[in-house]
Amino acid sequence: MMLDATLAALADPTRRAILARLAQGEARVTELAAPFAISLNSVSKHIRMLERARLVTRRIEGRDHVLSFNPEPLDEAERWIAGQRGLWAHRLRVLDDILKEPS
Repeated sequence: MMLDATLAALADPTRRAILARLAQGEARVTELAAPFAISLNSVSKHIRMLERARLVTRRIEGRDHVLSFNPEPLDEAERWIAGQRGLWAHRLRVLDDILKEPS
């Protein structure tokens, strides 16, 4: 599991916005960069981080780089979070039971 890379990629609002756009369908890098008030180079750095986390895949068509969203890392993160939620819910129930015991 690449949980650390996934969570690090999701930590930035620009990268989350890029993923939100890609969730609607494929896009070229230049299309993704258009709404941001940062350089194309900066957007490319964000995209590379998303690629390292496997959240984005790249296909080259001639001179165009077409990006797609890959939800698998989010599914892995969701499973981890669900496991943590269950673990903590159990621990908090035990603590609650202990605190409710008569002194």
